[in-house]
Amino acid sequence: MSVEKIDTLVVGAGQAGIAMSEHLGKAGVPHLVLERDRIAERWRSFRWDSLVANGPAWHDRFPGMEFKDDSPDAFVEKEKVADYFVDYAKMIDAPVRCGVEVTSVTRNEGRAGFHVETSDGVIEANSVVAATGPFQTATIPPVVPDSLGITQIHSSAYRNPGQLPDGGVLVIGAGSSGVQIADELNRAGRNVTLAVGPHDRPPRAYRGRDNCWWLGVLGKWEAATPPAGAEHVTIAVSGARGGETIDFRKLAEQGLTLVGRAEGCKDGVMSFANDLRRNIENGDKNYLSVLQEADAYLVRTGLALPEEPEAHVIGPDPDCVTNPIRELDLKAAGISTIIWAIGFGHDYSWLKVDTFDETGKPLHQRGVSREPGIYFLGLPWQSRRGSSFIWGVWHDARYVADQIAIQRSYLDVDAAARARGAAKL
Repeated sequence: MSVEKIDTLVVGAGQAGIAMSEHLGKAGVPHLVLERDRIAERWRSFRWDSLVANGPAWHDRFPGMEFKDDSPDAFVEKEKVADYFVDYAKMIDAPVRCGVEVTSVTRNEGRAGFHVETSDGVIEANSVVAATGPFQTATIPPVVPDSLGITQIHSSAYRNPGQLPDGGVLVIGAGSSGVQIADELNRAGRNVTLAVGPHDRPPRAYRGRDNCWWLGVLGKWEAATPPAGAEHVTIAVSGARGGETIDFRKLAEQGLTLVGRAEGCKDGVMSFANDLRRNIENGDKNYLSVLQEADAYLVRTGLALPEEPEAHVIGPDPDCVTNPIRELDLKAAGISTIIWAIGFGHDYSWLKVDTFDETGKPLHQRGVSREPGIYFLGLPWQSRRGSSFIWGVWHDARYVADQIAIQRSYLDVDAAARARGAAKL
């Protein structure tokens, strides 16, 4: 059986893989990108129907190409985002091979490089970039037993309200996905309960500028590590209906019931932590801190933007916050569906090298692993706060490509030295 050989193999053709291909191409590194589905398939098949990008088109893109037929301030539909990456791959002539799954990567014995087994044969590569992104394994904890007869799905499997059986819905998780799904279901006339854990709640826009702009001028995108204790805090932000600031109090006014963080389920009764008020108030503090920093920035720079004093007004607590529900009999409350919007786990079982901690999390420095020749791209906080965002992954890819090119240059020096030695014989 013939073995295909390539210098660098990139696994995954989402935003990370396409960005990686662009920079490897610019660095003159021969490479191949393998994708088990289609380019940017996660945007098409693992998102709900009405999803739009959470950042405006001027921000959530690669530097080399703008979105077609969309205003720079628009929040682009998910299908158009996927199409964008397909078009971008064509523009840079990315060597993408779709429909090929990587099943195993092992280091060659006694020689450099890696043995890569795929659904389409064996490949040998000097370097391998895992560009599979942060959304790998949908997490549904074994909390609510199947015997209750309640439909349970992960947020990545949700498509639209008509997909769900009749009855109430409990959404667990109040990050961007959870809150947008809960809001959509509530607007569709469903009885919705939303379990709200710790979260950041930035303004969608303030004083005429989008939150993405404020995070940029305030230097927050470049933060190298999350604040202490906030490593797993989600962000409640939305681009739906032209972009809106998430306000949990307003959602409650519109009929949605808020509860605290889900703790467990016993005999069909779901229990919730007594932390709803604290989570809401901490989200408010995050929101107000951004406004205050923005105001200070304008004073410091002299930039004249219209004042927005009403943005600082926090409304009264709804009854579900004042008198929080600690227990909910799921059947009695008419809950027929639970949507788990609590994020994803990682799965690098195909990457059989020594660069993971005891939980399976990659050990790396800005994407460069401790296993020479293995690299990662698209990880949350890979180098900065923006690393898992579209524009952020593009900048991280440039760094990783530089590291690969540097290692190739050392090997070129070695090869030249060997050639000189052989010539003297």
